[in-house]
Amino acid sequence: MLQMIVWLGTRQARAGVLVAIGCLLVWTSLGSVAIAAPDPYITQFMKVFPSKPATMTLDSAGTTKVFAYDDMVEGKALFAQNCLSCHVGGSTLSSPEVSLALPALQGATPPRDTVESMMAYIRHPLAYDGTDDNYSCREVDEDWLSNDQVEKISAFILRAAEYAKGWGTSQF
Repeated sequence: MLQMIVWLGTRQARAGVLVAIGCLLVWTSLGSVAIAAPDPYITQFMKVFPSKPATMTLDSAGTTKVFAYDDMVEGKALFAQNCLSCHVGGSTLSSPEVSLALPALQGATPPRDTVESMMAYIRHPLAYDGTDDNYSCREVDEDWLSNDQVEKISAFILRAAEYAKGWGTSQF
């Protein structure tokens, strides 16, 4: 025991004990960290994974942009907070004949099938034929949501429209 006390009295021994205690604390705290499970809607229906991002068409010139899994998760959450009351599953409750299905987005005037065109629509909604303002859809200005947030909502909508079976239809 005396040897242990003498051994612990050295500077190197104290440092060793502190390192060992620190390692023990880190090791035990890692066991309590919750790892978030992947969002099944994003992975199963939209085919976006933490290791496999989505490449989306950004504009009518065909420019693309890569959206990470986390971007889609954030876009889904923003959609749920700001759009879901009118667009359940991509359907439009106020105008069921005009949904967020890909063919409907492509057939709109102007088309809403790129990230930038969807962003423009969210910022200033027009009627399906483009002739007048769409008063049943709220205009989202930059004081409400940033361009980054609107871009992620747009990417989420378009990815769901392209990949999620039943999105924008009554068959989900």
